[in-house]
Amino acid sequence: MSVSPLDRIAPPLAVPARHDSALPEPEALAAAHGFRTQLTVLTAFWIYVALSNVLYANSMQASFSSMKMERVFAPWDARLIQHLLLYPLFLLSMWRSLRTGWRPLWKTVPIQLLCGVGFAVLAAPALVLGERLVGDWEHEHKAGSAHAWTGFIAGPELPTWIASATNFLVTYGFGLALVTGFAFYQRLRDSQLRSAALERALTQAHLAALRMQLSPHTLFNLLHTIRGQISWDPPAAQAMVVQLGDLLRRLLSAGEREFSRLSDELQFVALYLELQQKRFADRLTITAPAREEIPRAWVPSLILQPLVENAVVHGLAGHEGAVTIRVEVSVSSETLSLRVLNTIAPGKGGIGDTGIGLANVRERLAVQFGERATFEAGPTDEHLWTAQIYMPLLRDGPDSAARPATRAAL
Repeated sequence: MSVSPLDRIAPPLAVPARHDSALPEPEALAAAHGFRTQLTVLTAFWIYVALSNVLYANSMQASFSSMKMERVFAPWDARLIQHLLLYPLFLLSMWRSLRTGWRPLWKTVPIQLLCGVGFAVLAAPALVLGERLVGDWEHEHKAGSAHAWTGFIAGPELPTWIASATNFLVTYGFGLALVTGFAFYQRLRDSQLRSAALERALTQAHLAALRMQLSPHTLFNLLHTIRGQISWDPPAAQAMVVQLGDLLRRLLSAGEREFSRLSDELQFVALYLELQQKRFADRLTITAPAREEIPRAWVPSLILQPLVENAVVHGLAGHEGAVTIRVEVSVSSETLSLRVLNTIAPGKGGIGDTGIGLANVRERLAVQFGERATFEAGPTDEHLWTAQIYMPLLRDGPDSAARPATRAAL
């Protein structure tokens, strides 16, 4: 059976909220909120209809009274009672319409018309009842109650009844269109919210996968570094194992967070470079910013790790000479710049621009910042390689990072 677009509104109207309801609590609360919203809209619409009808009837009666034509329109208090009497019928008809929906048309359209016509034809009797309650009906029909009702149904007032039913049928149609349009708006808004939530969950899962991708890559490189020390310097290898344990602990902790402080990120990088420097003490020179020179900012977790790994591997590849690795941090306006520079052997400038690490950095920046962040990696000259990240300066933590609405940047 096809589901009406408004079926999400109808259940709370039909079934009171219970503790044993099949709906999960968040969905039940959302349905109850939708019911209250629809009730507010319908009530506001009916108040507008009542006031406009009363004011219109009074103004028209004033015009006729100036032409010596009295009692053309019912008094304002009788009309007000008419709308008060019709209000629960209006809500009942709307409830039935919303429950029915519009599919299939051959089945729902007759029910929708029956709801509208049934409500509309009761408008004239409700006005008669309002006149009786205010005492105006007896004034107009002095021949007796039975004759008055017979004259109303079969006499010259039948065209007035038809006109009243037509007017209230149009009013009912406007009300149904209003509440249907509002329900579609709510449905579209809820769909967009769910889509945004799913998109954020997908982005977070994607970033978590990228962060986990770094862990085996880093561990693999460091194990090779320690293996080279075991055979000829066991005490140094043992010290490196202790440092590796500290590094892995920090790696796992950072891998669980989407952002980390820049100072923590640089401390992690320094620990990694210290391990590499113990193996290549005669070849590797490390330069990093002093702690007091590091700006207070947040960066994506493990964003620098692939760059320093690439600097070590790329810088040492293809020659036996000394290598200098320099990590630089600078702030310009609201942009944070992170640079990793390493010396390279002549003619080796084109071998370090591919690989898992650099591709990982590009993808993470695209997911988290879109076009607001850029990444460049390449030879500055034949002796120097530079990898540089430009990203928004996040002073107030991860919440200040504006994520792209879609993953089109990927």
